[in-house]
Formats: sequence, C-alpha cells, structure tokens
Amino acid sequence: SVESINQGSTNIEAEQIKGKKYGELIDQLMMIEDAIIDVGASNVEDFLKYMDQFSGSHEDFDYFVVPTTKEKKVQQDTINTIHALNVIGVPKNKIRLVFNMIETDETVKSEFPSLIGFNIAEDMFVLNENCTIYLNEIFERLITLGKSLGDINNDETDYRSLLAEAKPKEKHLHIQMIALKRLAITANKNLNTVYKNLFI
Repeated sequence: SVESINQGSTNIEAEQIKGKKYGELIDQLMMIEDAIIDVGASNVEDFLKYMDQFSGSHEDFDYFVVPTTKEKKVQQDTINTIHALNVIGVPKNKIRLVFNMIETDETVKSEFPSLIGFNIAEDMFVLNENCTIYLNEIFERLITLGKSLGDINNDETDYRSLLAEAKPKEKHLHIQMIALKRLAITANKNLNTVYKNLFI
C-alpha cells in the first residue's frame, strides 16, 4: 500500500510505504512472484515520477488498474494518470479502467463522458463498461465493524436460526449480520463480474 496521508488498507498483511521509496519497492518485487501494489491518490504523482526515473521499471508490472469515480475532478485526474503512464511507455493493453461507486440506475456512458471521449481520441487504455463497481452499503458497514468482505463470506454462522433464541442485545447483532451476508452476495457477484471482465 503506497500511501502517505489517506487511510490505507484495513488488511493487516498490507505493508505501507511512501511513494519516494519506489526503489525499495522494486527491489522487493524482484523477490516475490505475485503482488498487488495499491497506490493512493496522494502518491500517484510521486510514484510515476520515480517510475520514470527507474527507466523500464514499468515492465515489472503486468497491469495498471486505474479506478475512477464520476466526479469531474476525479475523471480529469484519471486522464492525467493515464497520460502519464503512456508517456513513461506503458502500453495500452496494460492500462485498465474500473468505474467505481456507480448507482445501479446509472450508466458509464452517462456518467463518464470525459473518459469515453478521451479513449476515443487518444486510445491509450482499455475501456470495458462491464468493469463497473456499483454502490453497495456493505462497504461502509464493513469499515464500521472492522471486517472485510472476505470475513463475511467465510462466516458460515446461521444467524437466522440464532435470532429466535437470542437475547435483545444479541438480536440487533444477528439482524445486522443477516443484512451484511445478503449485501455481501450482491457485492461478490458484482466484483467477480468486474474481475472477469477486467482481464479478458
């Protein structure tokens, strides 16, 4: 997790470093087979600057997944990031876009005209409208509970059965967990669809 000021990953296995430690990161990548590098928005500029200094180091990465949201500033930042990757020499096929935090009744075409236009004009990245993560309140609830989506998916407890005999204080927790498990099913289906379409 390359981060400096924003809240990083809640996953305790994620090691956090600052963008200026890019050289150390590349050294570490040489020693492992698989890694996901999550670059926070506050560090993208530094990260790309150091990547450019370590000429050819972009080749150590299989893909650059760029998440974006519908806010105009974020879309412009996304365009700038894609352009910077292109200048460094990252080929189109390695740059993949993910549309994040979209309402289920919204479309990529209606909410991301700048990025669609940029893609048509410059053809610097892979745009797949099926790579859309829809808003789901489970993510905010998970932050509050300090749990991950995986925690909910792996929880095989039958909270519905427990509800009947639960004490008043426990009932609230069981009801909350029933709702979370239902939301998790939807979130999982969505994320699996995005992952499948992201790397085809």
